[in-house]
Amino acid sequence: MTVVRFAPSPTGFLHIGSARTALLNWLYARHTGGKFLLRIEDTDQARSDKKFLEEILEDMKWMGLDWDAEPVYQSSRFDVYRETAKSLLRQGKAYTEGDAIIFKVEKGREIEVNDIIHGKIVFNTDEIKDQVMIKSDGSPAYNYCCVVDDAYLKITHIIRGDDHISNTPKQILLYEALGVELPKFAHMPLMMGSDGAKLSKRHGAVAVEEYKKEGFLPEALTNYLLLLGWSPGEDREIISMEEAVKLFELEKMRDVQSRFDAQKLRWMNGEYIMKKNTKELLPLIKKQLLTEGIDFSEKKDEYIEKLIDMYKIRIKTLKEFVELTDQFFVDEYVMDEKGKRKYLDKEPNKQNISLFADRLERLDEFSHENIESLCRTLAEENNFKPADIIHPTRMAISGKTRGAGLFEMMELLGKEKVIERLRKTATG
Repeated sequence: MTVVRFAPSPTGFLHIGSARTALLNWLYARHTGGKFLLRIEDTDQARSDKKFLEEILEDMKWMGLDWDAEPVYQSSRFDVYRETAKSLLRQGKAYTEGDAIIFKVEKGREIEVNDIIHGKIVFNTDEIKDQVMIKSDGSPAYNYCCVVDDAYLKITHIIRGDDHISNTPKQILLYEALGVELPKFAHMPLMMGSDGAKLSKRHGAVAVEEYKKEGFLPEALTNYLLLLGWSPGEDREIISMEEAVKLFELEKMRDVQSRFDAQKLRWMNGEYIMKKNTKELLPLIKKQLLTEGIDFSEKKDEYIEKLIDMYKIRIKTLKEFVELTDQFFVDEYVMDEKGKRKYLDKEPNKQNISLFADRLERLDEFSHENIESLCRTLAEENNFKPADIIHPTRMAISGKTRGAGLFEMMELLGKEKVIERLRKTATG
């Protein structure tokens, strides 16, 4: 049976690169009918924080990833690491330096790794120094405790980033010393920024938590991460997790670095938002409104659903929904300064929206069809373009130069609110 693992370190939030590693391990386990396990690398007890671990596990659940057993914590296995090291010491495979236990690296050997993604990689042990197993403070060294734990968990495949390639021959030597069957290795090319440099904060968000707060959907994020180095074929870009489980094969991973394109992810997220029905989006939108501090307690679900219908084809993230629709929830909405100067600081435009308000006052049925008809009739009667009413009206009632259809917006806001805002702007 295939057994893979993901090994997060609870010293910070879940990095987007680590999330990709977890996703691909999970997919391989599910594709092969195997197990996906967690090992918590918390040997650095000064920096490890339970809060970060909780966030990491929550982010993984949010992405749709589950695991097949309780996580193994390295902090609870120090005795195992020390006893195993002492066993190698007794066998003459290690020596001590003070309180540290160090593994002897046999020189003059070639170690050949048949990497599933990169193919054959050869290392020479002359370039590898003796390896610390137990540090002088009694804590285990990284490469050593990883091997002990992977042997304990019976890991069959180690799927990780290219930055671990240099660790592989060191770990193979330790596997051999322990008399444990070697797992198969698959090293994934790292994700880079759009400029080809190492992915960092200057490229945008780097933690899953940040993408959640921005209003990205988990389906979109996992879909995008999956396509960084793998393809389902036929130039497909939108693929569900269920389909990916059926199709995913490690052997088809590309052995070149992938570039993380935030704009491509935004596009993909917009596609997923558009495909969701309004009822599915409602709780997500409500949560985002709360996150952004918008009070919608006086608005019925029907009202918010109408807003969703108007805006879901126009947004790439749930946060954008909040940014575009604050005028439907508060009267003190943000006014776009450039738009204000262009459309509201001109006296003729103020006169136009004042005339529009007068006509709207006499409108019996405040529907978007009637509002549009009235607008066009008013423009024709006064020999100016409908745009001379539409643009300043949009700014006056929303503070924005873009959004949903103006007349649909006006209908939802209601006659009283629209006229009040038009008059306030015309006289301001």
